Amino acid sequence: MKYYFAYGSNLHHLQMKRRCPNCCFVKKIILHNYILTFRGKYGAADIEKKTGGKVYGGLYLISKEAEKRLDIYEEYPTLYKKIFFIYDNKKTMTYIMQK
Repeated sequence: MKYYFAYGSNLHHLQMKRRCPNCCFVKKIILHNYILTFRGKYGAADIEKKTGGKVYGGLYLISKEAEKRLDIYEEYPTLYKKIFFIYDNKKTMTYIMQK
């Protein structure tokens, strides 16, 4: 199992259960020094570094299979790439848009 930081449409619990049936919501968290932004023709959610910024999101435990399903949904690695950060001493993955 892997920790995953969800923001944007992946905060919708029912949608996440459809995308990743075996995922487990852990709790709400704040990602510090990032801000939420919207990019592209359709205003897709993204995060970017900004000192003092905050992004409110959700922490999930996901399986390898769930990660593969999220990769497809997020159009990884074409539209989004993965970044990792440490939250509460746990390596945590999320997606940010390719520049």
